[in-house]
Amino acid sequence: MTKLGKIVFTLVVLLLAGFAVIRMMGKKDPPGTPGQPGQVASADGEEAAALADFTFIAPGKAPQLPAPRPYTPQDNTVVVNLSEYAGYAGLIVANGGLEPNENSWFTKNGGFKLKITLSEEDSWADLQDGKFAATATTVDVLSNYGRQWQCVVPAQVAWSRGADGIIVRKDIKRVNDLKGKTIATAPFSEAEFFIRYLAQEAGLPVKRLDGPELPRDPEAVNLVFLEDAFTAGDAFLADLRSGARQLDGCVTWAPKTTEIVDASDGAARQLVDNRNLLVIADILVFNKGFAQAKPEIVQKLVEGMLLHNERIRANPEPHLKTIADAFKAYEWTVEDARDELSKVHLSNLPENLAFFRGPIDAAGSFASVFQTANLAYGSELQPSPVSSSFFADLKPLEAIEQAGTLASQVASIQPIRSSNQAPIEQDPLLTRDIRFYFVPNSHELDLSKPENQDFLANVNHLLGVSPGSMILLRGHVDDAKKGEFRKQGEAFVRKMALEALALSQRRADQVKERLLEKYPTLQAERLEAVGRGWEEPAGKNSDLNRRVEVQWFTVE
Repeated sequence: MTKLGKIVFTLVVLLLAGFAVIRMMGKKDPPGTPGQPGQVASADGEEAAALADFTFIAPGKAPQLPAPRPYTPQDNTVVVNLSEYAGYAGLIVANGGLEPNENSWFTKNGGFKLKITLSEEDSWADLQDGKFAATATTVDVLSNYGRQWQCVVPAQVAWSRGADGIIVRKDIKRVNDLKGKTIATAPFSEAEFFIRYLAQEAGLPVKRLDGPELPRDPEAVNLVFLEDAFTAGDAFLADLRSGARQLDGCVTWAPKTTEIVDASDGAARQLVDNRNLLVIADILVFNKGFAQAKPEIVQKLVEGMLLHNERIRANPEPHLKTIADAFKAYEWTVEDARDELSKVHLSNLPENLAFFRGPIDAAGSFASVFQTANLAYGSELQPSPVSSSFFADLKPLEAIEQAGTLASQVASIQPIRSSNQAPIEQDPLLTRDIRFYFVPNSHELDLSKPENQDFLANVNHLLGVSPGSMILLRGHVDDAKKGEFRKQGEAFVRKMALEALALSQRRADQVKERLLEKYPTLQAERLEAVGRGWEEPAGKNSDLNRRVEVQWFTVE
């Protein structure tokens, strides 16, 4: 080989080696494994196929449940099936663990033994089939199954307050930004309900896709589904690393929420969790035949849970080991128990009574959450919805109330603040443009319009469903006559701009005044009003520009 040939050969070898190194540097961890710094930016063809490792589901409608059969206890032992969740701490501590035992509060006070089993599978069919006495779920799941589910709901277990979260690409700042985006989650779960609820409040439709490769609806929040919310989180992280951009976010559960953000190397952020949104309500669900045959056992199970919910709330430390031991199959430590308890609000008796007695328009009531789920899923998925009263049974709670054994308990649920930053200083969670109707050429709200009453109720509902949240009312007026004003000179334009600013401020103030007048218990400091004149048109539609924009700031 000539000297020149050797030089060329050496260069070729070096180039091939360089390509190999670059290719190796481009490879990422497999889906679901922790990420390393700098690993979230590659559009390599192999990486773009990352989602091929995941099985996406075409969810259809809620599954058909079997014909109902009553549960019958064996050996004086009642079986309750739960899952890995700190919200069930009251039942676990009352029982002294998972297994039936003589020292259980239920054995001593109810005359029966309790066995708690753990499963991460949806157990609605087994409950209907009489394989155990009770399980737990969230209110929205009841809405999915409707009349076919022959079950009884006698108690709220807890509010989930941070266990569910929406993780998105870092450039997405509010729910409104999800328009035209694709989000991965689990079907017919509190995760799907969570994103549906927020999209509904932002005025965005939701479209289900059978897979991320299908065309998106540019006007909707597009949802794709995997087996569970943990897997949905893994799929989003894999997509982030690949650079394929088939997914824009996921709705998942803790601790997966934190894991994704930590592993994304700054490419993902938490849009919101439910720590201050009272929409994910955990409830006890009993086999209907068993509940009708053994009401005294149902009452004692509810009483023992509520009693120990309060004790754990007052002083969790003595109970952490019992909770951690119950979840040893999931490798919980005492610190895990402490951390997970911080993400739930264990409900007591007065909170339960308020929850079930609250009317359908009371934010955070059983009826309100249930009906919100009906509306969020829509008639296509729920063609024959039922009322919340189809499931609720207040008799156990009312019997406990009359007995007075838990009379010392006091309702108390406060906003959870992670910093001293005021919520109004942050980006709003979502924004809605509402065209309140005013008396012509006036700032007076036309209260004869039923739409105005509905809009006021909607704003009050947002404040009620999120403790500590704030509403900013941004008034706007139409800018259609700016062109005419310019014919009279810039000085006249500036004069009219100031008048528009003043009118928009008066209109925003008027909405605030009417809210405080209609809802006397509403705190004035949770409402702010500002006029923006014609400076922020929503488009060329004059009707839409005459509006009050509602921005919802939650505590994060």
